[in-house]
Amino acid sequence: MNSIGNLMIPIEEETEYIPLLSEEEEEDLKKMNIPDVLPILPLRNTVLFPGVVIPITVGRDKSLRLVQEVYRKSKILGAVAQKDSSIEDPDFEDMYKVGTVAQILKILEMPDGTTSVIIQGRKRFQMDDLLTNKPYHAAKITSLEDSDVEPDGEARAVAAALKELAIKIIRLSSNIPTEATFAVKNIESPSFLINFLASNSELSLKEKQMLLENNSISKRGFILLEHLSKEAQMLELKNDIQTKVKSDLDQQQREYLLHQQMKTIQDELGGSPQDQEVQEYRTKAKKKKWSKEVSAAFEKELEKFARLNPATGEYSVQANYLQTLIELPWNEYTKDNFNMTRASRILEKDHFGLEKVKDRILEHLAVLKLKGDLKSPILCLVGPPGVGKTSLGKSVAAALNRRYVRMSLGGLHDEAEIRGHRKTYIGAMPGRIIQNLKKAKSSNPVFVLDEIDKVGRDAQGNPASALLEVLDPEQNSTFHDNFLELDYDLSRVMFIATANTTSGIHPALLDRMEVINLSGYIVEEKIEIARRHLIPKQIEYHGLKSSQISLPRRTLEFIIESYTRESGVRQLDKQIAKLVRVVARHIAFDDAYEKSITKKKVLEVLGQPRFIKEKYDGTRYAGVVTGLAWTATGGEILFVETSLSQGEGKLTLTGNLGDVMKESAVIALEYLKSHAPSLSLDPKLFQKYNVHVHVPEGAIPKDGPSAGVAMMTSITSAFTRRMVRNHTAMTGEITLRGKILPVGGIKEKILAAKRAGITDIVISAENRKDVEDIKEIYREGLRFVYVHEISELIEFALLQEKVESPTPIS
Repeated sequence: MNSIGNLMIPIEEETEYIPLLSEEEEEDLKKMNIPDVLPILPLRNTVLFPGVVIPITVGRDKSLRLVQEVYRKSKILGAVAQKDSSIEDPDFEDMYKVGTVAQILKILEMPDGTTSVIIQGRKRFQMDDLLTNKPYHAAKITSLEDSDVEPDGEARAVAAALKELAIKIIRLSSNIPTEATFAVKNIESPSFLINFLASNSELSLKEKQMLLENNSISKRGFILLEHLSKEAQMLELKNDIQTKVKSDLDQQQREYLLHQQMKTIQDELGGSPQDQEVQEYRTKAKKKKWSKEVSAAFEKELEKFARLNPATGEYSVQANYLQTLIELPWNEYTKDNFNMTRASRILEKDHFGLEKVKDRILEHLAVLKLKGDLKSPILCLVGPPGVGKTSLGKSVAAALNRRYVRMSLGGLHDEAEIRGHRKTYIGAMPGRIIQNLKKAKSSNPVFVLDEIDKVGRDAQGNPASALLEVLDPEQNSTFHDNFLELDYDLSRVMFIATANTTSGIHPALLDRMEVINLSGYIVEEKIEIARRHLIPKQIEYHGLKSSQISLPRRTLEFIIESYTRESGVRQLDKQIAKLVRVVARHIAFDDAYEKSITKKKVLEVLGQPRFIKEKYDGTRYAGVVTGLAWTATGGEILFVETSLSQGEGKLTLTGNLGDVMKESAVIALEYLKSHAPSLSLDPKLFQKYNVHVHVPEGAIPKDGPSAGVAMMTSITSAFTRRMVRNHTAMTGEITLRGKILPVGGIKEKILAAKRAGITDIVISAENRKDVEDIKEIYREGLRFVYVHEISELIEFALLQEKVESPTPIS
């Protein structure tokens, strides 16, 4: 037997070679005389090492002729590995330069017609030059010797380690017969052991060739040792995995038998836990107030649950479904408190202002008290951040004596979050509507849908479409959740949606809700909110007493105007919290401090004012007009500036303006051109001067039609050089016919004008109803000028007195 491939290959007994070399025989091989010229046999996919015997199949005509001729003569040839086995007729460059002198031991004619040759490596050599390639390759060679600088002891130590590792691999591998152990043990020569193991290892062709080219026995041994170590580790890991899998299977069989025995014992003792669970569900179901349809569905699902094997995945899904049916408050309602005085007192106590919302809640409560049954309204509170939209839901719940539930819709993008998943999926859950009702334990809570304008959408569906059924009073009495697969009545749930703007709400969804607009607070209201709510809350939160800190009205007004710019009170709450924390620190350190917070203390704690109060900026130049704008954080004043320069009538617009705002400027200029004679203007002026309209604060995007009247007045003032009336602001849309159309955000704009010290506001006559809806306290100190046409606007806004103009008109 000779070790190759799987370490053992049968060899016919009449062969004339010794498969395992002793050290003396190896020395004889090294001393053999090698001719300077050798016929070269290219080898595919294998490397021949000195002393090792391998069989090769000869298929190429050149190679077959070479083998036959050499076998008849010296039986000596040079075996060199090909770099690429796919090359049929390799050239000198296609073969490695280092090979092994080989002796042909036997030629075997195989039954399939192929020829197999058994060769044994003798000694390493290097090809210097290819002399001929016809009829086969012949090359001039140089014999290579192993370097003898390494100590003999190191080589033997490496050989001993390799021998142990090889025996270990044979023991671990199921593909190598155990007889191979004896072959490895009987090898005495370190050099031959390394060659023998390298030849029979799983090394790649390149790695084997590198070993062959290495002249150091020890280095070859170390490289081989590293590879065999990895192979041994892989075999150990493979065996561990197989052992673990076998033990897992054995464990499953063991558990199955134990389950069967346990089932038998439980039957003897009077029932299994599953039967007890079924009975528990049935007992709870008797207390529920559900309809015949729900009761029938529950019984059907319970019978199915009783037949399931507890070991299956469907068992937990079914148990979860039954548990959800039982925990839901089917036809369970809290009793509304119809004490109107109490409800009004709670709403007034928790929130300052917001009269429209409070009135709508009290109206609903009054009708409910008289009729006894009424579908709950679906309100949508729209307003800037921090005005109390979300917290209002808690107050409404307290006023009605109902449970309170809040669900945030911001960033929601999966329809299943509303309708739930099919219960067939493992891990399926009902939608968040049903989940929150389960938490509330009531079917008529106050349900706040927060940030409904920020609902997203993606490939999973559009949640806004699912909300259509939830928020439609005609449909939500039969709301269908995918998990329940039963209709649930939401008609008595009071839904209150909140949003910052209606622009992001689906039109069909907006149509189903009763929209109540909440505007920002004026300074006086913010002071009152701070005194009633924010300061007591922060004092309690920081563990202080009301006697330990005082915030006078003047201090609060300074904080509001200098450190916040918002419609609500969220930033104001944060600034108050900073001041309270400073006082808490003084008290904790037993430091002396002033209980009354002064302006000086505010500057010390909060730093220099971050905002300058918006004030009207009077000007001696023509073309500068004060406009009014609406933003998400409330109203603001803005200035429209127009200047003229020598040119050809070109119109330039700057200030980061949107398309609608640019169109307003174009309309204003065209109207002025067409009505120039009525304003005593020479039409030729428009061809001599370029018009530049600018709205300051260019970093802030601006758009909308409400600046049309301001642009009209500004351009007219620039051309006529007439003075703009002092302390006047304006808002409205203009048309080419000279009409002034109404705009929105009137309350916010009025508050902005009041903050800035404006006394006169020019506004469309059609906005009169909006102004009259606003409380008198907001309008106090303001005069409203209602105009229908641009001519009325010019007549009021521009005085006959002319002022200095940056560009003189001639």
